[in-house]
Amino acid sequence: MNNQRQYPLEFRREEVAQILGCWDASEATSVVGIGSVGKSNLIQHLSRSDVKQTALGTQAESTYVVIVDANMLGPLPSPSLPESQQFRVWAGFELIMHRLFLALYPFPQLSQDEAKRFYDAYQMLQDGNNPLFSYMGVRYLELGLEYFLRKNLKIILIFDEFEELLRQMPPKFFQILRGLRDSHKSNFIYTVFSRSPIPVLVERYKLPLLDMEPFMELFTDNVIYVGPYNEADGRQMLASISRRRGKTLPDLANALLLEATGRFAGLLRGGFNALIEANITDWGTHNAESIAEILIANQAVKTECASIWTGLNRSEQYVLKAVAKLHPYTVSAETELAVNMLVQKRLLRVNHADKQLVIEPPVFRMYVHSNPDPS
Repeated sequence: MNNQRQYPLEFRREEVAQILGCWDASEATSVVGIGSVGKSNLIQHLSRSDVKQTALGTQAESTYVVIVDANMLGPLPSPSLPESQQFRVWAGFELIMHRLFLALYPFPQLSQDEAKRFYDAYQMLQDGNNPLFSYMGVRYLELGLEYFLRKNLKIILIFDEFEELLRQMPPKFFQILRGLRDSHKSNFIYTVFSRSPIPVLVERYKLPLLDMEPFMELFTDNVIYVGPYNEADGRQMLASISRRRGKTLPDLANALLLEATGRFAGLLRGGFNALIEANITDWGTHNAESIAEILIANQAVKTECASIWTGLNRSEQYVLKAVAKLHPYTVSAETELAVNMLVQKRLLRVNHADKQLVIEPPVFRMYVHSNPDPS
């Protein structure tokens, strides 16, 4: 039984249509969004059969979504230890195989004999008594996949928290993923969720570019930015929070909260609780800026802002501080790229009246003006 909270079918309509379009075309997809944007809700939404049906039609029933959360990796040995790379690669494949097992169980797509053979491969991948178990991990994963893919099923691997996978896995892991994809071009697809585009992350973690290029190439044509909720989704989220909390804000308060938070999911959640605690009676005296001042004084909201901040790279942080006039701004190719990234992430906009950059949303603007990481 799925205990995940369900959203209306129209939830994240624009982003869902783009991602499902890539799945329909059997193309890999990189989905980028900041930490407070609600990526986990979108991932769960994409796994629903009725959501898949909206774009995939008759293919929906034969398309299976397997969510691989890198935070579910077990403890790993230090990279400096002998055999660490081989064990880490095995751990990555073990996680994929386990999530595949959970997503497709009890394997109605397979005959009884095939189901037993898949289960045997699953067991063999985890058999520590086999001295070659870590080396053979990819063989058992490939064998397990084969039982389903030869039935002409389509398997979508969604990698959540992809930054953690890049931190923990050696380049060989991603080279093998590319090889698996090449062996099953139309039936085995990757969708990656991260806070920054994959090339930016590869550079940040100082991974060897030549070794990573074959995997990175899969995503070149399909980078989708997940921004804040649209108006309808934002209001639906506030209504959902209100029902769960048994508390209600006036319509004007909800409108001001949506504007002050820019409709970012994490900020909306923390902001709702902050305004309930504020016990405001005369909402007509407030605007988005004054509401943002109330919100930024709340620790939960401040923590959400900090999560957004720490998910940005140094160039993006530099640009935001410069826009906040905390230090001078030097124009370079690096800062121009950072500006473009921040606009895509909906953390900067151009005020067309005076051609000035403005930090968004208002509550995050106030957080940046507080000079985070002053060193």
